[in-house]
Amino acid sequence: MAVKACLNGGRSRAEHPALPLTPAELARDAVAVSRAGAFAVHVHPRDARGAPTLDARACDAAVAAIGASGAGMAVGLSTAEAIDPDPFARAAAVAAWRERPDFVSVNVFELGWAGVVRAALHAGVGVEAGLATPRDAEELERSPFAHQVLRALVEVKGGAPQARAIAELIPAGVAQLWHGYGECTWEVLAAAAAAGHDVRVGLEDVLVLPDGSVAASNAELVAAAVELTRGR
Repeated sequence: MAVKACLNGGRSRAEHPALPLTPAELARDAVAVSRAGAFAVHVHPRDARGAPTLDARACDAAVAAIGASGAGMAVGLSTAEAIDPDPFARAAAVAAWRERPDFVSVNVFELGWAGVVRAALHAGVGVEAGLATPRDAEELERSPFAHQVLRALVEVKGGAPQARAIAELIPAGVAQLWHGYGECTWEVLAAAAAAGHDVRVGLEDVLVLPDGSVAASNAELVAAAVELTRGR
């Protein structure tokens, strides 16, 4: 079982003062979470206004900074429609990156997801398929990409039962990584660890530790998740 760190997502610094936004901040956090035990990072690069973006300059800068940081870990970017609602633009953005990430996350429940997957695979970028419902898992299984994805992300806003319902429908042989959001996060991570699956944690998903206290940083969240997985 391994832990991936999600460093910022679409959050603002008003939500947490330690949220990393700039390439330099993302690089520093990547080093910190690597030392805490994470095997990879998932980040949302920001534009000059601080908004999440798929623009090549911002994405290239973030990936390059993390790569040069010495963290020595895989780097993933988001392709969520919340960043750009146009699936054709998202696919074109992936193709335009020059500093290629190791993987991207692509939500199966979003319009045009297959085109974004094709663009990523054509660019030599791995794909995590985001599954939020059992229907998403069934759609992945019916698609030509079921066994081309790097892993399936079981990502739920409910608790562990919802995660298990999705996981049961994921094609055999496809690696799984589970994560939750907000108050259900630690329940989902515990269930994932018990089932032997990798997990994700970070300020994108949750701001508090298992005891309910506010986490000081992404590294503290990762350390708590590593401790949780070791106990299983």
